Amino acid sequence: MGKSTIYENVLTQINNAADILNLDGQVRELLHEPMRTLTVSIPVKMDDESIHVFKGFRCQHNDVLGPTKGGIRFHPQVCEDEVKALAAWMTFKCSLVGIPYGGAKGGVLVNPKELSRNELEKLSRGFIQAISPIIGPDKDIPAPDVYTDAQVMSWFMDEFSKLKGVNTPGLVTGKPVVLGGSFGRHSATARGVMYITIEAAKAIDLDLNGATVAVQGFGNAGSFSAKFLHEQGCKIVAANDSKGGIYCKDGFNPVDAAKHKEETGSLKGFQGCDDISNEDLLTMDVDILIPAALENQITEDNAENIKARMIIEAANGPTTPEADEILFKREIMIVPDILANAGGVTVSYFEWVQNLANYYWSKDEVDRKLEEIMVEAFEKVYNTHIDMGVNMRVAAFIVAIKRLTEAMKARGWVYNDHKY
Repeated sequence: MGKSTIYENVLTQINNAADILNLDGQVRELLHEPMRTLTVSIPVKMDDESIHVFKGFRCQHNDVLGPTKGGIRFHPQVCEDEVKALAAWMTFKCSLVGIPYGGAKGGVLVNPKELSRNELEKLSRGFIQAISPIIGPDKDIPAPDVYTDAQVMSWFMDEFSKLKGVNTPGLVTGKPVVLGGSFGRHSATARGVMYITIEAAKAIDLDLNGATVAVQGFGNAGSFSAKFLHEQGCKIVAANDSKGGIYCKDGFNPVDAAKHKEETGSLKGFQGCDDISNEDLLTMDVDILIPAALENQITEDNAENIKARMIIEAANGPTTPEADEILFKREIMIVPDILANAGGVTVSYFEWVQNLANYYWSKDEVDRKLEEIMVEAFEKVYNTHIDMGVNMRVAAFIVAIKRLTEAMKARGWVYNDHKY
């Protein structure tokens, strides 16, 4: 039997929770398929005067709770299946933390590292033009994701504002503060990871002071997660990026490692550290493993070799359903992506609210509100995990599906006499 696609993994996760809830078939059907997926072609005049046509996607999974929300990634492996899966996860993530959004996701099939700044800007503006009919502050709000950042969001917002003839800061989140961005948004995913790690450590009686941590992926989420956990007293012993990994048994300062990466383009060669492979990092004997890269990293092929006491998923979809079962039997706690990395969309929600109100909050206020939401969401999921005897991912989907079902019933999308 072949490997499951990433969207098939999402369906398995939905069904695992739906089966336990004895969920009505109507709700299950509505959660299984996205509302719409738009495929677009984006012609870009390159610096050498040639025309290159890029392929892009925007998927809107479900909007029962409100306008859809989700990042846009520029990556050479983007495909429709991946975008659909990421959009679905966003639906459950927003429901889980109690914010009034549905799930969406977008992507362009490109390696942005091969583009000049001029080409990147043209691609960004061309993509937002192409998807502009289905997005907007009250319809679908994009955000940064893999290889997109505040600058790309600024181009998105500016281009959409030109198209509509009105300044529209609420179109996207993850903007620079000067254009209506929120304090704390840049590092929000990782700050959420930190709050969740603190709560999860209490649950398994792990002292974070001196706890060892390995971080797979050292982009925005991974590097800031390492920084914040280091500040909590954790010992960061390993990290990697797409070009290689580093290991130091005595731990290293992740801020210095991030500077080294910025200067050299890679973590490799960081002073005092040995090189390490991706597989060795994932199976390292540490207290906390933080996958912060791409999907399908922890699988049935390596799950038996995982030695971490708990896994905090800063990335989306790093663990396959087969690996989930193995790790649950081995009593290794996984805090799933739809909970662990929800800090990003939560502060995106704060940014959107501030844009709509044209009233802006301090960083302390943002951080305090984020902590309240993340801690409350963890408690709901952990209590469901204990009460129902299911793993944390199934528990998270149960909490999310209950809220989605309630909204569907209230709006009349499903009949009110179904079992759940």
